[in-house]
Amino acid sequence: MTTPNTTPEGLLDEDLLERFRERAARYDRDNAFFAEDLAELRDAGYLGAVVPAELGGIGWDLTDLVRAQMRLASAAPATALGVNMHLVWTSVARLLRDRGDGSLEFLLREAASGEVFAFGISEAGNDLMLFGSDTVADPQPDGGIRYTGRKIFTSLSPAWTRLGVHGLDTRSDDAPKLVYGFIDRDDPDVRTFDDWDTIGMRATQSRTTVLDGAYAPADRIVRRLDPGPTDDSFAYAIFACFELLVSSVYTGLASRALDLAVESAAGRVSRKTGAPRSEDLDVRRRIAEAASRMDAIEPQLLALARDVSDGVDHGAWRFARPSGLKMRAVETAREVVDRAVRVGGGRTFFAGDELGRLQRDVLAGVFHPSSDDAALGAIATARLGPPRD
Repeated sequence: MTTPNTTPEGLLDEDLLERFRERAARYDRDNAFFAEDLAELRDAGYLGAVVPAELGGIGWDLTDLVRAQMRLASAAPATALGVNMHLVWTSVARLLRDRGDGSLEFLLREAASGEVFAFGISEAGNDLMLFGSDTVADPQPDGGIRYTGRKIFTSLSPAWTRLGVHGLDTRSDDAPKLVYGFIDRDDPDVRTFDDWDTIGMRATQSRTTVLDGAYAPADRIVRRLDPGPTDDSFAYAIFACFELLVSSVYTGLASRALDLAVESAAGRVSRKTGAPRSEDLDVRRRIAEAASRMDAIEPQLLALARDVSDGVDHGAWRFARPSGLKMRAVETAREVVDRAVRVGGGRTFFAGDELGRLQRDVLAGVFHPSSDDAALGAIATARLGPPRD
C-alpha cells in the first residue's frame, strides 16, 4: 500500500479526481463497473479510511469521511455511491469499536488489508429495510446461519469479497430474530445476476444477488435482533452512517453541477446582448438560488457527522435527524442540478454531456432509504409523538 497524504484533500488530490472524472463518462456510456477507480482507491488506502491506524488504516473519523465522499462524488458520483456501501460498513465497525463493542473488529482489519464489503440488505417490496426481512435465516448446528433469499441493489457486485446480509430466523428458541452475518464471495450458494441497466448511477453495478443457502459461520454472525424498530447500537450505526454518506454523495454531485453552471455562464456569450451569459439577470438568479441551497447542506452534514462520531444522544430525534438530512440533501441536489441544467442549455440533453449525466445520476437519490414519507414520519413522531393506533 502507498503512503499518501492522509487528509481527504491530499488523498483525493486533483490529479486523481480528474482521472476519475474522465473515466466516469466511459463507465456511464458502457454501463461498466468502476474497476480502475476502485483499484486506485484501494492502493491509496481509501478502503481503510476510517480504520484506526493501529489496525492498519488511515484513522479518519466520520467527519473526514463525509468531506472525502463529497469530494469524490464531485468527480465520479457513481464511484462514490458504489464505494459508499463498503465505507458504511467500516464506519459502523469504527463507531462500535469506539464505544467498546469489538464485534466488527474483524471487518476493520480485513478492510485495511483490501477486502471489499457490500450490503445485502435491500429486498424487493420490503419497506421495513433494516427492521425486517423476507430472507430465511436457517440456524445450523455449528452456530452458523444459511441464508436463502433475493437481495436487490447490491452495489459493488463485480468486486465485493464480503457481503453483509440479514434474514429472519423463525426456528430457534428465541425466534423470531433478525440475524445479521457476513458471507464470502467464493460461497457456491451465492449467485449474482448481470441485470443492472439503469438510466443513472450505472457504474455502481448494483446487481441482484440470490442466496441459495449461503453460509455465514458462527464467528461472522454479528447480531440477533427482534424484528421491528430498535434502539440497538448496531442498527442505529448502520442507519446513521448510511444516511450521512448517501447525503455526502448527492451533495458532492450538486457541488459539481453548480461549478459546471458557473463555467457555462462565464463561457457563453448572448447573441442578443453580446454580453457573457454570466451577466444575464435570470442566469445570475438561478445560480444564486442554487448556491444558496448548497450553503445550507454542507454545515448540516458535517455537524451531524461530528455528533454521530462523538456519540451525542439526540433522544427522540435519533432517527429523525439522519433521515431528514438525507431527504433535504437529495432534494437540494435535485433542485441545484435542475437550475444548473437550465443555465447549461440544450447541450445537456445530449448523451456524453457531464451535466446531463449528473441530471440522470441525481434521480437515484429518491430510491435510497429513507424515503421522503419515512423521513417525514420520523420527524412528525419526534415533534408530536407516535400516532395513535
